[in-house]
Amino acid sequence: MNITLKRVDMNECKKLWKMQVEAFSELLEKYGDYDISPANEPVSRVRERLEQPFTYYYFIMWGDTAVGAVRVVDMKDGSRKRISPIFIMKEHRGKGFAQAAMRAAEELHGSDNWCLDTILQEKGNCYLYEKMGYRRTGSTQVINDKMTIVFYEKK
Repeated sequence: MNITLKRVDMNECKKLWKMQVEAFSELLEKYGDYDISPANEPVSRVRERLEQPFTYYYFIMWGDTAVGAVRVVDMKDGSRKRISPIFIMKEHRGKGFAQAAMRAAEELHGSDNWCLDTILQEKGNCYLYEKMGYRRTGSTQVINDKMTIVFYEKK
């Protein structure tokens, strides 16, 4: 899979936000997680993150097409790096883009000491992260009667 990560700049904030809302809207409808869903965030929240010195947003590029995005939180102090969120647009899912993007993020930020979380009920997400070397921490957070968040780490 030949993808590149292109750093998102402030001028692309609205594009990133629109993609995020679209990518997560089905999960929002399915789980009703209105308080935490990236589909329900205002554009101002994405802008705030873009301004953080430890946040790195990247468009996942396949040629000239942004097929998704990933946010890496990297304090650059030896603490655990975090992926939150990563998403692929619906029409590009199942093609290996997320896996390739995670590898590319590790090339940029180092291959060890990562964490992320996902929806326990989304078995495909859990499978992907476990395939990429992430292990469940044992911690979970119940959001509502349909949704539980599961936490992962990669040494």
